[in-house]
Amino acid sequence: MTEPTFAGLVSRWYERNARDLPWRHPDVSPWAILVSEVMLQQTPVVRVLPAWQAWLARWPTPAALAQDTPAEAIRMWGRLGYPRRALRLRECAVAVVERHGGQVPDHLEQLLALPGVGTYTARAVAAFAYGQRHPVVDTNVRRVVCRAIAGEPDAGPATRPADLVATEELLPVEPASAALASAAFMELGAVVCTARSPRCGVCPVEATCAWRASGQVAPDGPTRRPQRYAGTDRQVRGLLLGVLREATGPVPHQRLDQVWSDDVQRARALAGLVTDGLVEPVGENAFRLIGDGPPAPVPT
Repeated sequence: MTEPTFAGLVSRWYERNARDLPWRHPDVSPWAILVSEVMLQQTPVVRVLPAWQAWLARWPTPAALAQDTPAEAIRMWGRLGYPRRALRLRECAVAVVERHGGQVPDHLEQLLALPGVGTYTARAVAAFAYGQRHPVVDTNVRRVVCRAIAGEPDAGPATRPADLVATEELLPVEPASAALASAAFMELGAVVCTARSPRCGVCPVEATCAWRASGQVAPDGPTRRPQRYAGTDRQVRGLLLGVLREATGPVPHQRLDQVWSDDVQRARALAGLVTDGLVEPVGENAFRLIGDGPPAPVPT
């Protein structure tokens, strides 16, 4: 009998132990999978779940979102963080409608050409929505491959072309099996082969793991230094956006001044929101979410 492959062992484990996440259900649309992949970037599953469900209840298709305003996309994004993702997702919906008749494309090159869709997201949609054979490589997958195959404790902070090659070499030839393996690698890294506290005793590839065989231990600290939030411009931007999301019209500058006491930092954060296309000025003394109403008058 042929020994099970690395992908076979991890896929078998996944079929028995995978978390029951709604975007993994077989009847979920490619659009719903695309939305989940965008939301899950740098955001924990527990925070994404209610936001994903609310988003799709309101905009179940790309066409539905494309017909709404950028401001409403920002409002619905809520406090998921990195709100430019909401704008990119709406721009993506518009492109899907204009270029592909409202259907998320199933060709990798077409996915990569969509606004806000990068190397990871395009391959994730192609694999998980369309069952194609592509290396889907995020931080969790890189860690699994680096440890189990290369024998290193961590893969570093950024995905390299070599990571795509190394992962693709592990995928089964048959597309559906490869798509399953891609999901399995990701799940293993998320819940077992974690960065700080790997649970090697329940890992399906512990017996063949090169990192375990080398006797190495996990790094003493995370590869990336945790980002401070309190007191940063990110916090101030979030507070300003919170006020603007709740408003039904332009917000006077004086109201925004109450959000943060440091005038210089508050002005810098507000200017950053305008530069990022999330907020626009209305006249000289008010602001609103981008596209939240008739076009703002152009200063003369």
